[in-house]
Amino acid sequence: MRYAAFLGLSGVLLTGCVTAPPEHPGNICSVFKEKRSWYHAAMKAQRKWAVPVSVPMAIMYQESGFHAALHTKRTYFLWIVPTGYVTSAYGYPQAKNATWRDFERRTDQSASRDDFHDALDFMSWYIVQSRHQFGIPVTDARRQYLAYHEGWGGYRARSYTQKTRLLRIADQVSVRAQLYAQQLAACREDLQDHGFWSWLF
Repeated sequence: MRYAAFLGLSGVLLTGCVTAPPEHPGNICSVFKEKRSWYHAAMKAQRKWAVPVSVPMAIMYQESGFHAALHTKRTYFLWIVPTGYVTSAYGYPQAKNATWRDFERRTDQSASRDDFHDALDFMSWYIVQSRHQFGIPVTDARRQYLAYHEGWGGYRARSYTQKTRLLRIADQVSVRAQLYAQQLAACREDLQDHGFWSWLF
């Protein structure tokens, strides 16, 4: 997990089978109207984990910009031959391999970081675990983001206290979560299904 801005768009790999990011990621109503399946996944995760969807969505916006196949920067041998990536963080949640495997083990499932539903399920699960470990309310997007970005060990060691830029970003995530919550409250009725086929549009 890391700064989305640090990665740049050069790390994005989009193929024919990977969902493109939403056109207007700054407005959660536009996101869910464009991607109806995301809305249903978000409501399912919110019911399952009792985490307001505005919080993991704000964190996902910061971490990956809703890019399904985002990697961290590549590493090179002799500045020419690609050898891998700076970290194993990948996908919508920018979760590292070990953290993702821990999630799969604890929830007894097989999941994919480039699947929006799985990613949101993971992030909501992580937020709940942070509440259990540190007492961080699931509505506190700022502190939840710090625990998400630094990992539980880093948060416990207060590694974020000397990271001025990270603290600014955490403030931005908090503001975005509040904005998303306000936007969603205003458009929730429009997003509700009013017919059998409405989820297609």
